[in-house]
Amino acid sequence: MSDLGAAFGLLADPTLWIVVFASAVYGLFIGSIPGLTATLATALLVPFAFFLDPLPAIAAVITMSAMAIFAGDLPSALVRMPGTPASAAYTEDAYRQTQAGNGALVLGVGLVGSALGGIAGAVVLMAAAPALADFAVQFTSYEYFWVAVLGLTASVIISDGSQVKGAISLLIGVLLSTVGIDIALGYARFTFGSTDLLQGISFIPAMVGLFGLSEVLRNLLRPAGRVTPVRMHTRGMFRDTARTLRRYWKGVISGNVIGNVVGVLPGAGGDVAAWVSYAATKNASPDGHRFGKGEGHIEPIVSAGSANNASLASAYVPTLVFGIPGDTITAILLGVLLVKGVQPGPELFGADAPLLYGIYMIFIIANLLMIPLGYLAIRASGTLLRVRSTVLMPIIVAFCIVGAFSTNNGYLEIGIMLAAGVLGYVMERTGFPLAPIVLGLVLGPIVEKNFMQSVIKTNWDLTQFLTRPISAGLMVLTVLVLVYPLLRNLLPGRRSADARAGVERPVGRDRREP
Repeated sequence: MSDLGAAFGLLADPTLWIVVFASAVYGLFIGSIPGLTATLATALLVPFAFFLDPLPAIAAVITMSAMAIFAGDLPSALVRMPGTPASAAYTEDAYRQTQAGNGALVLGVGLVGSALGGIAGAVVLMAAAPALADFAVQFTSYEYFWVAVLGLTASVIISDGSQVKGAISLLIGVLLSTVGIDIALGYARFTFGSTDLLQGISFIPAMVGLFGLSEVLRNLLRPAGRVTPVRMHTRGMFRDTARTLRRYWKGVISGNVIGNVVGVLPGAGGDVAAWVSYAATKNASPDGHRFGKGEGHIEPIVSAGSANNASLASAYVPTLVFGIPGDTITAILLGVLLVKGVQPGPELFGADAPLLYGIYMIFIIANLLMIPLGYLAIRASGTLLRVRSTVLMPIIVAFCIVGAFSTNNGYLEIGIMLAAGVLGYVMERTGFPLAPIVLGLVLGPIVEKNFMQSVIKTNWDLTQFLTRPISAGLMVLTVLVLVYPLLRNLLPGRRSADARAGVERPVGRDRREP
């Protein structure tokens, strides 16, 4: 009870509420701009988080990401352009419903469904994280090695498009993570004589470049066509929304379940959860043949809209318990936590329990706050969508430069940001996913550190990785994840099931540009 009281004390800080409100408005703005993602918004938020205490910094990311994922529905419904990748799954249905005069219902369902999904995800986080933390206390360097390897493997298996390209992206991230001083032996690697690179490739400028500058390049070099936004009336929106959610209550439940399960997988995220939920709903619904055709259908928006926000909170389960990012947003947040001196892991649930309770409460507060602020965003959606790219893009570039420079007050970081931006643009243009690069940068040092610790203390006895019960179980799970795609393709009737599903997942960049 004392930890809970201390958490309420942290929430009483006026600065926290100012940060939450400002982050909510910022997330709604970024999410409503087609092509800009919640990951980009997180990367641009990092420089400001450096000047905040741990809980306000985490609260800023939580609130902003929840708002941005919902706000991605605004351009999806109004101009047929998903604001974030998490909205891409049901963009066609949302736009066709809006054209049929149901725009307020579409956005109302997206708003309330997102809030319900976010709260459900928070409940799963509160229930699952402490239980997993008790189990994780038994972990040693052997188990942490396999957990990190499992995270790397899962990021490739569930990445967009070709898994070979996903693996290449992952290896690029792991390679970049080896620049600097060797963890075990202390000699310089891949520094090419530069003393500045002895500290390695800084995490923040690389993230800002990959997800910030690359978005600017993509928008400038491949501009999207202009579409006139559709006007709508919001009178009776919540009444119609409640009626629709009652009618499709099974979709709300399935979306929450799928979102929470997918969110726990390292590297998945809300966009993967939305696509999985869309496909599952299409297969199960008697109206599945109407999805994306004619006037579209509201049912996939109910399920997928709940799934993408439910996955946000559940992605914090592996992040807080094991220090393994659940998605790209938590990967960036993990870097912020480490800078703030907060070490994710089982010990967090004891030493920093007030902070943990504060995080739980912030999830509930952010999703409750989403309803009134989201309603105002729906009312003002026409104005939000008329921001000219010639005004927006220079502002984003300025944020990228400031964010990179503020990491270490050096020009090397700006160079890393520029190089990462060009790399991110080229890779997206050629269908290579960026999420595995992020996990490679974050998990690469974890894999190397735990592997070297394990072999040094056992004089290179590798059998310890296979004979310890928990370690062996994690190894088997990693192998199953690796072979699952092969086994799935060998199952009889797989192709006919895919044909019945009728859902094609676009590759890489195209998911954000239908």
